[in-house]
Amino acid sequence: MKKTIKVLSIMIVLAISLNMLVGCNVDELRAKYSHATTFKRFSGELEENVTLRVLDNDTALKQGYFDELIEAFNKKYEDKGIVAVDANMDSYSDLANDGPYGYGPDVLYQANDVLMKYATSKHILPLPIEKLDCYGQVSEKAWDAYKTTINSKEYTCGVPVNIQMPMLYYRKDMLPADWQSSWDKNNNEVPDMLESWTEMYAFSKEIRQLDDDKYGYMKSLFDPFFSLGYMLTYGGYIFGEDNSDPSEIGLAAGNAELGIQMIMQLATIMNEEATDDTITLNAYSKMAKGEYFATMTTPDVYSMFINQFAMEKESDGMSKADALKYAEENLLMTTIPTSPLSGDLTDRDGEQIGSKIVGGINGYAISSYTKSPVASLEFVNFATNYDNVMQRNEMLGVVPARLDAVTALGGMELNVYEFLEDGDLVIMPSIEEMAQFWPPMQTFLSDVVMDAFRDENKRKFSTLTLMKEGLNKVSKQIFDAIYTLK
Repeated sequence: MKKTIKVLSIMIVLAISLNMLVGCNVDELRAKYSHATTFKRFSGELEENVTLRVLDNDTALKQGYFDELIEAFNKKYEDKGIVAVDANMDSYSDLANDGPYGYGPDVLYQANDVLMKYATSKHILPLPIEKLDCYGQVSEKAWDAYKTTINSKEYTCGVPVNIQMPMLYYRKDMLPADWQSSWDKNNNEVPDMLESWTEMYAFSKEIRQLDDDKYGYMKSLFDPFFSLGYMLTYGGYIFGEDNSDPSEIGLAAGNAELGIQMIMQLATIMNEEATDDTITLNAYSKMAKGEYFATMTTPDVYSMFINQFAMEKESDGMSKADALKYAEENLLMTTIPTSPLSGDLTDRDGEQIGSKIVGGINGYAISSYTKSPVASLEFVNFATNYDNVMQRNEMLGVVPARLDAVTALGGMELNVYEFLEDGDLVIMPSIEEMAQFWPPMQTFLSDVVMDAFRDENKRKFSTLTLMKEGLNKVSKQIFDAIYTLK
């Protein structure tokens, strides 16, 4: 007993000592460094002889873009002794827990819903965006993704870099030789399966009938980020008040069950790998080998698809240059196809409607715990200037949030920008409650997709009514996760 008391005493002393070393508790640290209602921290002189820890995404690191970015920045500010380095931490590190103790980055890059969960708790700083080179060029709807209201005042806590919208990737060289006569009903020189989900569904069924080893459209349908759009197309929504009120969950609104019907129909042209991450993880190699005709993912991984495709052609005997050229000419991206008004993918002659899709605005934020806010803002300004976002587009395939950049690029990039402006791209809610949305929705969609592979007498969502009930049930689960269970 005495030994136990002695051990406990030592543990208590150690805990007190650790708290003294830290200097104060977490709340006090947050209060010391948080300035979420003022821009005073950006009004001082540029800090010199400092090191900025920058957290960018994995793709930027793997493809070499980040190294080029910080090399150029460091060269420009060499005379000031300002050095930007890789924060060298997981891209999903928790600033709320790491920041107060000095372990977080000074500058971090992520999607708007990830960054903005830190805003109301004052872990990231409101920014004087008017000082930035990109200010007048970024879409107002992109800026909206980083706005928050604190003490009845509106602030912007992030700087948009690129528009993250799911795109349809496809293999041009896998189109039928007679596609112009057989798959171009409106004679517009665009293959029908790239224009509507009904034709993609029909084409995918045909591929499966001709070759058991090949598939048409393949995607991990359980992933809410990519599958929510089917429900939003038919009247569903995420949160009320333009996605700002999490007490109102609108997944079952309108005829959203038709979106569930589409997901289940799409699953039938795939296999059970659509219920989990398998297709997403395999898509690079499967597209490269010609086992998949098409998939859906975001533009920022385009370079990874191209590299995998080129490697596959090299293994077939092509030179490196020819392989890369072939890959770039034959693995293409386009915007999301239209949907049938009826919600039935077998309805090839019915009216089509524009599809909605969920996306995000990736950007930079600055930690409230940084000791170099002015230098951090200089880095963000540098990283979001015209030349650097164009370089990011060239190396990673992302769609810039700057109008001057997408205008210069034209084509697909301009189409994505127009999706945002027209409202067909629904930006993920920039509130912390969004973190509670994903897990229940993912579980529900896994069950929905699995239903396509169950015996008919064991299906849970065999009618539109049952699909509607399923959406209402998952809406309640999300509500409980946000309010009842936290």
